[in-house]
Amino acid sequence: MRKTIAIICGGDSAEHDVSMRSAEGIESFLDKERYIVYKVEIRARHWEAILADGRRAPVDRNDFSFQDGERTVRPDYAYITIHGAPGENGVLQGYFELIGMPYSTSNVLVEAMTYDKFVLNNYVRGMGVSVADSLTVRVGHDQEVSDEEILSRIGLPCFVKPSRGGSSFGTTKVKTPEQLRPAIELALKEGEDVMVEAFMQGTELTCGCYKTRTGGHVFPVTEVVSKNEFFDYAAKYNNESDEITPARISEHLTERVQKLTSMLYDVLGCSGIIRIDYIITEGEKINLLEINTTPGMTATSFIPQQVRAAGLDIKDVMTEIIEDK
Repeated sequence: MRKTIAIICGGDSAEHDVSMRSAEGIESFLDKERYIVYKVEIRARHWEAILADGRRAPVDRNDFSFQDGERTVRPDYAYITIHGAPGENGVLQGYFELIGMPYSTSNVLVEAMTYDKFVLNNYVRGMGVSVADSLTVRVGHDQEVSDEEILSRIGLPCFVKPSRGGSSFGTTKVKTPEQLRPAIELALKEGEDVMVEAFMQGTELTCGCYKTRTGGHVFPVTEVVSKNEFFDYAAKYNNESDEITPARISEHLTERVQKLTSMLYDVLGCSGIIRIDYIITEGEKINLLEINTTPGMTATSFIPQQVRAAGLDIKDVMTEIIEDK
């Protein structure tokens, strides 16, 4: 009997379309001889399974079942590839815990903590991990701290971004004092909390990792060279960056990045595939930027690139993760 896998995609954030493309990638990677695969698109209260003929069937949220013709389908496993809410902030994970369905990502606590960049940075700082200095501005309280106070603490240039979110939506590199307030207002359109983060000049790297009860891998490191001001949406998804795997860094630095990635995976209690972004500043200092617990999974995304560079088959990696639950 083949297991039925639901690829959970879409979501309620600006990353909805990116998630749909990741779902297509995951569907192409999965072993069809081993699994029956459906994509389930979630948008607010509309949960729909996409059937083989393109028709859509509403999902019963009581048990995550749906009808495919005369047959009632209740998937055996949920592969979550929503970038943003509700799949990357712990909400969907809590739902699957309640109905007893195994899923691909980390648990509710890990998802919620890693989704909030400001919370994550302050948590890992306590473990001795280097991160940029930052402060948070909350919606409704954005006038309580002056631009002068922010800039005296963080300096210029700096980044203003939503605390919870990804793909650089609502993110601005601020170079002058006059740009700060408009950048905060832009970020507040994407979420309730904004993080103002000090700029770090250096080499941007990213490293993926997954572990199971029987093994796992820390992947080769990728160097990211944006053709734009920073690694924004266009750089990520419109081929406006160079992604070099393995990165053009020393073997020693590669080992340090991979060791830190593995340590963070274990200490945080992650599950499934994650990807951690870093920036290397002067003296080969490793600074954490963010942790992606549902990284992009299109054919050209970082993780498939790194899997290939490691000499692995993405189909085998996906099978190993699914069979671990």
